[in-house]
Amino acid sequence: MAPTFLLVGMPGLSAVPSWWTIPLITVYLLSALGNGTILWIIALDPTLHRPMYFFLFLLSVSDVGLATALMPTLLGLALAGVHAVPASACLLQMFFVHVFSVMESSVLLAMALDRALAICRPLHYPTLLTNDVVSKIGLAIAFRCLGLHLPLPFLLAHMPYCHPQVLTHSYCLHPDIAHLACPGAWGAFYSLFVVLSAMGLDPLLIFFSYGLIGRVLQGLGSSEDRWKAGQTCAAHLSAVLLFYMPMIFLALIDRLRVPIPQPAHTLLSYIHFLLPPLINPILYSVKMKEIRERILKRLQPRKVGCVQ
Repeated sequence: MAPTFLLVGMPGLSAVPSWWTIPLITVYLLSALGNGTILWIIALDPTLHRPMYFFLFLLSVSDVGLATALMPTLLGLALAGVHAVPASACLLQMFFVHVFSVMESSVLLAMALDRALAICRPLHYPTLLTNDVVSKIGLAIAFRCLGLHLPLPFLLAHMPYCHPQVLTHSYCLHPDIAHLACPGAWGAFYSLFVVLSAMGLDPLLIFFSYGLIGRVLQGLGSSEDRWKAGQTCAAHLSAVLLFYMPMIFLALIDRLRVPIPQPAHTLLSYIHFLLPPLINPILYSVKMKEIRERILKRLQPRKVGCVQ
């Protein structure tokens, strides 16, 4: 196992690291504030203790966790130009980045299932997604995230490496580390299995769910009914596209060997990991009436009556 890995910063900004420290900290604080507000509203309001909001709660947890896991190396590069990361710290960051990333993917899939049942089977929805079923889905998401990624740090720590330990991102990702292994290292094959079983399967199932939803919407009588039903999916579909599209573009660029500048490649990676935690709270606050109303209600100053 290599004692250290070398990270790359944003090309063109290494000479002025303090310049991109401010945007990084701003993005993180806004992400923490937005997702913290969503968590606070859902936790304190018993009327929001329903399947859709339980999944939104988990989505906010994964967003905060993902942004927090990325910050140590990003801020190290931005503040002090620290490129060398000990292998143990790199593997620890890799574990948390991918656990929260797969958690977000799993929650988006659960939310797609929730919307598909609510629109395609509205009469059976309350009996299909009971609190007990939702709790089991939450446990399945936790076991999936931990079960897939817990072996990876141990496998990668004991793999032989035949390439220079220079990673292609500003944070530690397991495909990046596995790519440095000697040919035939079976830990690299497990790494590929993890990527395909989550990030490959989940978007296919999500878009299949939206295919079912679209077929039902076409059968609704009036355009007003279709609009109302479609609006319940708007925030979730936006979150899905925001999370998966940069990743799909990166995969296509690598697969087709499209010659794009390294800054553009790095920027797409940043968008994939950092933009969803920032934008998701805004999407759900704007698109979901119940969340928006409760946030505004909490922000209103309370009137104190005078005692006669």
